[in-house]
Amino acid sequence: MKDTLKYTEYSPYLGEIKMAKLTEKDRKKLPKSAFAMPGSRKFPVEDKAHARNALARASEMEHKGKISESTKSKIDAKANKVLGKKKGK
Repeated sequence: MKDTLKYTEYSPYLGEIKMAKLTEKDRKKLPKSAFAMPGSRKFPVEDKAHARNALARASEMEHKGKISESTKSKIDAKANKVLGKKKGK
C-alpha cells in the first residue's frame, strides 16, 4: 500500500496540508482487503491518510450508534496495521 498524497488543502489552523485523494475509478480497483469495514467496501485504508480517516470516522459512527464496538475495533485494528501501530497504542 502506498502513502501517495495527491493534492494540497489549506487549513487556517495547520496551514498547508497534503491530502490523499481517492477517485471513484481508483476505489473500484482496490481489492476488498484494502477496506477496513468487515464484509463491506467501506473505510478504505490503502494509505496512511485514509487509515487515519478510517479511525476518525469509525469512532464517529460508533458514537452515533451506527456501528458496534466490535466492528469499530476491527476497523481500528486494520487502520492501525497500515499506520504501523501496535495493538493497544
